[in-house]
Amino acid sequence: MTVSLQVLYPAAPEATFDFDYYLETHLPLIEEHWGDLIETVEASRGLAGGPDIPPPYLLIATITFPDMEALDKAMGEKGGAIIDDVANFTSIRPQILVGEVLMS
Repeated sequence: MTVSLQVLYPAAPEATFDFDYYLETHLPLIEEHWGDLIETVEASRGLAGGPDIPPPYLLIATITFPDMEALDKAMGEKGGAIIDDVANFTSIRPQILVGEVLMS
């Protein structure tokens, strides 16, 4: 069963987020540490929450893994450097959702 790790960065007036750092440093760090465990990585920058509504999230990242065992390994023994890097590009405490991929 394919599982997803979604990392959501809520928008807030005081929030900071360095998109260039995220793209140029953080995503390559994910590939470096988790590359052998992941199937796909997708990052979406929030543009709107509807017509004339600001986005509720600045960014949502979705990383898919072949199974829960791969995700557990990524978050366990290989997760420290990635988690520690979050403070380098944002002041936001991200929200996490682990899910079962129903369709792709």
